[in-house]
Amino acid sequence: MTARRPFFLNLLLIRQPVGAVASILHRASGALLALLIPLFLYGLMCSLESESAFLALRAWAASGLGQVILLGVIWATAHHLFAGLRHLGFDLGLGESRNRSRLTAWLSLVLGGAVTALAALGMWW
Repeated sequence: MTARRPFFLNLLLIRQPVGAVASILHRASGALLALLIPLFLYGLMCSLESESAFLALRAWAASGLGQVILLGVIWATAHHLFAGLRHLGFDLGLGESRNRSRLTAWLSLVLGGAVTALAALGMWW
C-alpha cells in the first residue's frame, strides 16, 4: 500500500458563505485600523506642527493616492462598525437564525460599501 500524499486545501477556491466573508472582513478591517494608528497619530502630529505641514498633509490627502487610501480607511471603519454591531447583536441573542444572520451579513457589507461610495461622491463632488 502506498502512502497518500497530503491533501492541499486551497481556501481561495472554496466559496464561503456571506456570514464568513463578513466576519473575515471584520477581522481584517480591525487589524488594518489597529495597524494604521501610528500613521494617524503621525499625521495628526504633523498637521499640528505648523501651517505648512498641515497644508502639505492636506495636499497629500487631495492627491489620487491619498484619496484611494482615505477611501480604504473609510471602508474599513464603516465595515468594522456595521459588522461589529452585527456581532454585538449576536451577543445579545439577536439575529442568530440562519436567515437573519445572512441578512445582517449582507447589510453590513452593503452599508459599508454605501458609506464608502457616499464618501467618494463627497470627495469628488
